[in-house]
Formats: sequence, structure tokens, C-alpha cells
Amino acid sequence: MDIDRLIALAPASAAILALTIVVSGLGLMVSPRIIERNLLRPYYLLRDRRYDTLITKGFVHADFFHLLFNMMTLYFFGPHLERTIGTVKFVVLYFIGLLVASLGTFFRRRRDPNYASLGASGAINTVLFAFIVYYPLTRIYVFFSIPIPATLYAVLFLAYSWYSSRQANDNVNHDAHFDGAIAGLLFVLLTEPSAYSEALAQLTGRGFD
Repeated sequence: MDIDRLIALAPASAAILALTIVVSGLGLMVSPRIIERNLLRPYYLLRDRRYDTLITKGFVHADFFHLLFNMMTLYFFGPHLERTIGTVKFVVLYFIGLLVASLGTFFRRRRDPNYASLGASGAINTVLFAFIVYYPLTRIYVFFSIPIPATLYAVLFLAYSWYSSRQANDNVNHDAHFDGAIAGLLFVLLTEPSAYSEALAQLTGRGFD
């Protein structure tokens, strides 16, 4: 999808993509202080009243691979979902996902003065899992090369994120991934529960009268 078409058909997706790329790019290439200022530090959130970082942490990334992976996922799934549910609902969905993932991180890590989190992964997974409800027959390409049915991907991803969060042997915020994914599923359940029956119909090959 070219830029003009993306802006016309999915303005929120285009705006979030552009803003995240610009802010993250400036932080990575021009001024690291941008990243430092917008890190979510749960221990200091209430002490320093840095409430804005619950949201702004989603617009800075650790490196260009982190940024590229998140933005490519948003590019492939965000516009289709936005056209399906509408721009207003898409914006609400995205920022709810970002906030839920950040709040989950805060409650789990609020006693750790050394912990910091950044990136849009929580919100990206909110978008992806909402998309999966609407388009359960889609194939998702893991590492952009291995096709997996969307529903199987969802189950495996949730299991992997839950397991990895309890191992705590890397620097990835698996809890935020898990929380964001659940937020996407719940958002659809609360705003358009019929999407689940339609997904079931697609998966079983049956239609409902």
C-alpha cells in the first residue's frame, strides 16, 4: 500500500506509524535524551509523577530492529483493522493497549528501581490480536517467512509470553506482550461480541442465519 493510499484509507495507522518512526529515529540517531526522557520507570512513576511515560514509552524504541519489527507489524495489520472497525475505535484500541501494557508493567515492577521499559509492543499486540478475531483464517508469517494460521499463532504466542515472563532470563517485556494481546481480545469482546461468533463460523466453515 502506497503512502497516499495508506493516509486516505487508514489515517490513524499512518499517523501512529509516522510519529513513532520520527520520535524513535530522533532518539536513536540525534538525541538519546529523547529515549531517556520517555522511558517507563515503574519505581519512579508515582514518586516523580511521570504519568505521561505510560503512553510516551510507546513512541521510543531500544534499537532499529525493535522499531522495524513493531512498525512492520503495525503496517501489515493496522490499516486492515482500522478499515474494519473505524478510525475512532482503532485509536481507542491502540491507546488502551498501550496503557494496559504499561500499567501491567508498573504493577509488576513498581518495587524495582533499576527496571525500565520502552517500545510499542504492547499496543502492537493489541492491534494484532483484535485483527485475529476479525480475520481468524489469515496466515501470520513468523519472522516474515514461516506461515502459521492466525488462531494457532495466537495460542502459541500467549503460551510463549506467559512462560517467558516467568523465566525472566532476557530483556524482553513479555508481560507487556501478553497484556496487550489480552487487551485486544477483550476490546473486541466488549465492543463487538458478534465478531467472535463470526470468527467461529469462519473457522468451522459454517454460516449463521
